[in-house]
Parts: sequence; C-alpha cells; structure tokens
Amino acid sequence: MDLFTAFTDGSSDEKIRVIDMHTSGEPTRIVISGYPPLEGKTLLEKRRCASERYDDIRKMLMLEPRGHAGMYGAIIVQETELMKSGEADIGVLFCHNQGYSTMCGHATIALGRFLVDTTDTLLFPRRNQLEVSQDKRTTKIRLHAPCGVVHINVPMTTADSVKWHSDGSRPVSFLSVPSFVSQSGLKIQIPSELAWKQLLHRDVSKPEPDTYTVTVDVAYGGAFYSIVTAQELGFSGGLRGETYTIEDFAEAARKLESLLKPRKDLYHHPRERDLEFSYGVMIVDKSFGSTVNGKPNERSEAGLLFFAEGQIDRSPTGSCVSARVALGVHDGWLEVGNDGDNWWTFESIVSAIHEGNGFRGRAISQVDDGVIVEVDGCAYYTGTSTFIAPDVRNGDDIGKGFRLELLGI
Repeated sequence: MDLFTAFTDGSSDEKIRVIDMHTSGEPTRIVISGYPPLEGKTLLEKRRCASERYDDIRKMLMLEPRGHAGMYGAIIVQETELMKSGEADIGVLFCHNQGYSTMCGHATIALGRFLVDTTDTLLFPRRNQLEVSQDKRTTKIRLHAPCGVVHINVPMTTADSVKWHSDGSRPVSFLSVPSFVSQSGLKIQIPSELAWKQLLHRDVSKPEPDTYTVTVDVAYGGAFYSIVTAQELGFSGGLRGETYTIEDFAEAARKLESLLKPRKDLYHHPRERDLEFSYGVMIVDKSFGSTVNGKPNERSEAGLLFFAEGQIDRSPTGSCVSARVALGVHDGWLEVGNDGDNWWTFESIVSAIHEGNGFRGRAISQVDDGVIVEVDGCAYYTGTSTFIAPDVRNGDDIGKGFRLELLGI
C-alpha cells in the first residue's frame, strides 16, 4: 500500500476528512469524518465543548500549514435539541481563524448543496427523508445553526429521473432567523490619536478637532454587525479608490471595532445571551455595485467585511446581507414583500468583478423580532482532503497551526 492510499483509505491514525467548497470566493471547509463527538444537550453547549476541548482541531484545519488566515469551516452535528423536537434536520457549527461564529450565510449556501449531494447517512442521518418538489425541482433543509433554525431551499436536478442531486446552475437560497436593527445612526467619537489617515483628511476644511465623529449602524442577521460607509470613514473614493489598500480599510475597521466591541448595550438579543457579541465591521460602498450585461445595477451595493482576527470575507457575507436588508427596511429604502422587484444585490470586492457571483436579499415578512430575509447565492465544489494530526512526538509543533501575521515579525 503506497503512502497516499495509507493516508486516505484508513490505515493511518487520527485522520480528518473534509470537502472544500467556495461561495463567491469565500471557502467553506466541511468536516465529513474524524471529528470527535461533542458533549452537551444543546447546540450551544456543543459549541462550548468544541471551543474548550477540541479547539486544537479548529486551529489545525483553519490555520497554516493546512489552511490560511481566510479559511472558514463547518462542523456537522448529528444530534441537537431542535432535531430531537422535530424542528431541524441537521445541525452545524461554524468556525474561522479566531474561534466559532453563530451564523454564516456563505457556508449555509455551500452546505445546502453538499447536504443533498451526500449519500452518507452516518453524516446526515435524515438525508433520505428529504422530499423533492417535482414541479419546482427543489428540496428544503432545516439547518440548526447556533443562532437558530435556518431554512434552506436547494435547487435539484436529475440525470436519470431517479437520483436527484443539487443543481449548480441555480442559486441556493435560505430564510434568515429574525433580523433587526439594534442601533441606527449611532455617533461614535474617534479620538484624534486613534484616527487613521483617511479620517484625518476627511474634514480638511475644518479646524483639526480633538475627536472625529463616525456614524455607524448596528444590525443583526444571525450575528451582530457594525455597518458603516467607506465615505463615512474618510475613504472618499469608496472601496474602489485607487490610492487605498486593504490594510487601510483594515486599520479603520480595527480601530472602529475597538470602540464598538465593549459596548454591550449594542448587542442585546431577545432570547439568547450567547449571541450577544460583535461579529465584525462591514464597510459599505453604495456607489460600487454589480453589473448586468455590463451595465450598472442600480439596486446593488458592495461591502467589505472584517471579522475575527482581521479575517476578510471574500463573499458578500450572507448573514450580513440579512442585517443590511433589515437596516434597509428600517431606513425605508427597502420594502417588505416577496414580489420579484424586491431583490437587492449585494457584492463583495471579489464578486463585483465577476458578474453574477453576488448575493441577493429581500425582506419577505415582518415578525415580532424583526424581518425574515431571503438570501440567495451560488456555491461550488473545489476539492477534498484528508488531514493527519501533527507529528508532535517528532517535534512538529508548527503543524498544530499558526498565523503568520501573529508571529510578531
């Protein structure tokens, strides 16, 4: 037996197998075998178990040398309290370079395809219970994420009229948990010593102040986001300004987040304390959106999300689409309803230059806790991997996982 077969077919110890996908360029590494059982009666208890007992696995899969600073992961959970009550079909935990998140739209879209394509009933015990709508050629999955149940609608196709699988030519969609605005038009005072270069130059016609005011919105779409325009941060050219770098935007997001994160009053959730934290800063540019047949789409905007330890979302961030749609309804530039004209397109800096790869969002109903948002987008398979544990006995501490930017060089 050669080495490749030994690693992949089962004769080597401590293997973790994954399937990799991307949604608008943002990766999702889906763990399909090798992850240990999680203790806890609820999904949030299992999330704490993953963080406290098995975080070494997250680091191994997400960080270098097996991953990278922008890697994102999904750990499928076969038993949760909402599965037991019949409210969900399968559970999931999301992870990234810093830890674990409560919701992820791009990974939900990828999981929608994967969960209908897998035939592994140990991984997805209820796979064969999914029903296909023959007229719509879709199936539905109730995904129990840490934020609640997310309803996924997956387009289906068949080559032989018997075996159905996901239709990659059509977008996967999901219905968000109730999404709402926590704070609109929040004025944040930035001390001059904390201000970044572009903010210092924003008000050049005025005397230099001791503080600079930045207006921010805070909204929830499965996680809490601080939403601010690029222009408000001093980037007059928006996300496309030729003189700006990613690090310029990262510095602004990092400093703004340092003032927002301690504000616990901004992150109140009506039911679950474990969801009450800031997930990231979304920098929005309403002058930079999508194109249709090469022409600007007026019902679109672009965004750049910084989250975790400076991680950048390559996709338009599905859960923040839910938050931004809730904000649009709150501010009056989006209406509630599921007619065809109600869609708004959300781009990332990656998807905006690849026509047709953005996410769409619309508010389809009003509920007590906010609005239910429908989000759609496309995900694609990129590969499979079998990872082995680091050979610590022979000195491979590097193999545990590292982040180059945190080495202090």
